[in-house]
Amino acid sequence: MRMSLAQRVLLTWLFTLLFLIMLVLKLDEKAPWNWFLIFIPVWIFDTILLVMLIVKMAGRCKSGFDPRNGSQNIKKKTWYLIAVLLKLAFCLALCAKLQQFTTMKLAYVFIPLWALLIGGMIELGYNIFYVRRD
Repeated sequence: MRMSLAQRVLLTWLFTLLFLIMLVLKLDEKAPWNWFLIFIPVWIFDTILLVMLIVKMAGRCKSGFDPRNGSQNIKKKTWYLIAVLLKLAFCLALCAKLQQFTTMKLAYVFIPLWALLIGGMIELGYNIFYVRRD
């Protein structure tokens, strides 16, 4: 099952809109919801991304797959998987901090986000400055 670009954009926009509406209601104190409930659109979107990544990575296990053709592709998919997991870790830590389930310092809550941003900058630099020598 493949989604077109328009479908992916619409799905992303829809989940972002739902999250922002719920966040505004919580911040305006119109809805006394739990912070974990506010982040439900984010959890659903991340779950969809994780399932899609795992299915694409599991496709490499099919018989007849030539691993030499996709060595760069699997590195990219692995980075995407790590990025989604870091985002998920940040969202969980942030919700736990906002809901006061933990007394963790705010600097520790942001460690997964910082790791994600540093990894993203490294990936960007690698894609811009890497010259393939064939």
